[in-house]
Amino acid sequence: MNAETFAQKTANGLVLVDFYADWCGPCKLLEPVLKTLAQEFGEQIKFVKVDVQQDQDLAVANNVMSIPTMLLFVDGVAKEKLTGYKHLADMRQYLTSKLEQYS
Repeated sequence: MNAETFAQKTANGLVLVDFYADWCGPCKLLEPVLKTLAQEFGEQIKFVKVDVQQDQDLAVANNVMSIPTMLLFVDGVAKEKLTGYKHLADMRQYLTSKLEQYS
């Protein structure tokens, strides 16, 4: 993914971007959590994954210092950053509150 593609994917609505790497243990734990949430939230929130090994420029441009890091974009603007593994219930509650806040 390049900067232009990234900008297009985060341009509209709520987008949660997961910065990860295949070798990262906590990233692997987070993957099923995000898949479940993507199914639950459907079209309300878009989920995007960025491999920091392949897309180092995007990680640097978004000040990603550790992984997993998730950035919440609202209409193309990064509003919030979450780092580390988060439980399903915590992420569900967080995203529900963000839908209410930004919709």
